[in-house]
Amino acid sequence: MPTLQELFGLFGQTAPALEVRGVTHDSRLVQPGFVFVAIPGVPLPSRKPFDGHDYIPQAIQNGAVAVVGMRELHLSVPYLRVADARAALADLSAAFWGYPAQRLELLGVTGSKGKTTVAVLLHHLLQRARPPVGRLSTVGIKIGEEELFLPGHFTTPEAPQVQEMLHRFVQAGCRQAVLEVSSHALALERVRGLEYRVGVFTNLYQDHLDLHGSMENYFAEKKKLLERSRFAVVNSDNPWTQTLRGRPQTWSYGQQGDWQAHNLVESSTGLEFEVVSPMGRFAVRLPMVGRFNAENALAAMAAAAQVGLSVEQIQEGLAGFPGVPGRMQLVQAAPFRVVVDFAHTGASLEAALQTLRPTTQGRLLVVIGAAGNQDPSRRVGIGQVAARLADLAIFTEEDHRTEPLEAILEAMAQAHGDPRRYVLIPDRREAIRYAIQEAQPGDTLLFSGKGHERTLERGTEAIPWNEVDEVRRALAAQPVD
Repeated sequence: MPTLQELFGLFGQTAPALEVRGVTHDSRLVQPGFVFVAIPGVPLPSRKPFDGHDYIPQAIQNGAVAVVGMRELHLSVPYLRVADARAALADLSAAFWGYPAQRLELLGVTGSKGKTTVAVLLHHLLQRARPPVGRLSTVGIKIGEEELFLPGHFTTPEAPQVQEMLHRFVQAGCRQAVLEVSSHALALERVRGLEYRVGVFTNLYQDHLDLHGSMENYFAEKKKLLERSRFAVVNSDNPWTQTLRGRPQTWSYGQQGDWQAHNLVESSTGLEFEVVSPMGRFAVRLPMVGRFNAENALAAMAAAAQVGLSVEQIQEGLAGFPGVPGRMQLVQAAPFRVVVDFAHTGASLEAALQTLRPTTQGRLLVVIGAAGNQDPSRRVGIGQVAARLADLAIFTEEDHRTEPLEAILEAMAQAHGDPRRYVLIPDRREAIRYAIQEAQPGDTLLFSGKGHERTLERGTEAIPWNEVDEVRRALAAQPVD
């Protein structure tokens, strides 16, 4: 365990040689011997942010041995004033856990769409070839084959959790780790100090403008990943990422890329295509639904090849891929098809519905909501896409948090515009049952927005939730003809 003297010494300040037993920004997690870092909340138009300075008394009461903050304060414990508390939180966390990233080869994946699938695919390829490999992503943490879940819906958790997980990877014998890196993580210093062997940038679409303010700012934050990477893999076809082609130490992928998919054949069991790449031409089979997953596979293949995997290792790994939890996950094939997916923006919902439409014999139904305390344009986009591409939309709750659920549903309904083809059912469990009762042979039901997540946020409460289990229970409760 480091001492307070060592940690405060990073900032040129003296302190007693007290043992430090943890670093956190959450006063509820403080235990005796912890350093509490008071970080300011994220200012968003939809809500007033929390401020960690308001929780300093609670942290001290819980046993904090020292406090770090941005105000001029006089406390009963050693106090360090810094200009940027988020940066300090990251630096202190890395030091407390012994700078684990220095003992790992990191591969980072960012982008508006596809980053989770690419991260899971890439981890799978590396894990098959060089176990154990760590993974930190939206759909959970993996240490080799062991799976863990963190509370909350963070793509990338705060710096103390990131550094602790990297430490656990090292302790488990991992030499490589795949990190899914969000724009929030880059903007809010959650991954400060990390350097990557390969950085993957999948694409950029309008999202998170409540935090970033403009697409230019959003792009600038995402691009930080590549600036911290020795080698870059970028999408050749997206208007934003295609500007990054041609840079030194860069491979592109897609229709105009260094890595391309040719002769793509889609069937009910997956995708088959030929890869044209700097490693030559070779055939692959991928057991995933959706033609767009060929591009995700190209990104993962390029990153894996860059760190030394052979064509044979890539082919074998892709053929044995078990899929991404809660991402176009097939729950039932007949008499009507049931799919659970995480699509929770207009763009991602559009991709999901367009993927399912060609192989749907009957109607295409979607159950979806929109999160509260986030960019309001999301609910408009979801409503408009559902109107255009689904035969019936069932709008329901999806982590409305402290926003009125009725207002969110009404915004989606107005964006949809056709009362004959949408239904508002506030309770998500009831919405699932309704959709299953409505289904007819040949229909496809898409339950979208929750995917892999393990909680449902109602007001200030986070209740346990497993979308796949809820759907399966509703299916089992259906009467048999």
